[in-house]
Amino acid sequence: MSKIANTPQPPYYAVIFTSIRTEEANGYDAMAEKMLALAADQPGFLGAESAREGVGITISYWADLEAIQQWKNHAEHLIAQKLGREKWYASFTTRIARVERDYSWVEKI
Repeated sequence: MSKIANTPQPPYYAVIFTSIRTEEANGYDAMAEKMLALAADQPGFLGAESAREGVGITISYWADLEAIQQWKNHAEHLIAQKLGREKWYASFTTRIARVERDYSWVEKI
């Protein structure tokens, strides 16, 4: 994922997932791709951004708190969460924030 999410006018919500990985990598990339594709099909999903260099940060954007809760409880996402705790993450924190304002700048080429 290498582009900035195109979100609507605020307000909307951001789920900020910050993580430290373990040495275990088997299956992680495939699961991460699957979860992004699955999330994109969920009602209320607005986009996502991700970066990793030591600490990983993935921010997903959602229309409302109900959409976030539905995603958190999605059956396949629950499996990924379990595997993450058991294999892929040494630690993680999830934060949910309401976006009140945003602004952008795009370089003219």
